[in-house]
Amino acid sequence: MEIPAGLLDLDTKLELAINGAHDPVLDMFFFWASSKWIWIPFYAWFLFVLYRNYGKRTIAFLPIIALMITASDQISNLLKNTTQRFRPCHDPVIGDIIHRVNNACGGQYGFVSSHAANTMAIAVFISLIIPKGYKSLRLALMLFVLINGYSRMYLGAHYPLDVFCGWMLGFILAILFSSLMKHVFKTPLIITQGHE
Repeated sequence: MEIPAGLLDLDTKLELAINGAHDPVLDMFFFWASSKWIWIPFYAWFLFVLYRNYGKRTIAFLPIIALMITASDQISNLLKNTTQRFRPCHDPVIGDIIHRVNNACGGQYGFVSSHAANTMAIAVFISLIIPKGYKSLRLALMLFVLINGYSRMYLGAHYPLDVFCGWMLGFILAILFSSLMKHVFKTPLIITQGHE
C-alpha cells in the first residue's frame, strides 16, 4: 500500500510530537493504559450491563463478541504483514529518537493498530446493543477508545495513521457484527429499559 509522502511526513511529525511530550507520570499511566489486564473491571462493567438488559441471553452474545475480536485481530495482523509498515520504535529513520517506556515496542510492523481496532470494535458494538440511556457507559467507552489509541502513539508503538485506520476497521466490524447478532436473534434485542 502506497501512502502519499505528504501524509507520511505529517504522520511522522505528529508521532514525534506525541511521543516527545513525555514525563515519568505519563509514562506509567500510558504504559498501564495500554495493557489489556488493567481494563478487566471495565469489561466486567459492560458485561454486567448486558446481563442486566438481556439476562441469560448474554451468554449467547459472547461467541459473537469473541468472533468479532478474532476477526479484528486477524485482519489487523494481515494488514501488518501485507503493508510491512514499521512501528515508530522499529523505524530505521526515527527509531533511535523514539522514547520507549520499559523498553516495550511490540512486533516489527504496526499498520494497522490491533489495539485501536479491538477497542473501537468493542466500544461501538456495546453502544449499539445497549438501550438508550447509559450515558456514563457510553462516555466511558469513548474514553476507553481514545486513551488506548493515544497510549499506542505515546509509547511509540504506532503512528497516528495506524491508530486512525485501526479505529475505522473496528468501527466497520462492530457495525457488521451487531447487524449479524440482530439477524441471528431475529427479535428486538432490548428486553428492558435502560438505566444507569
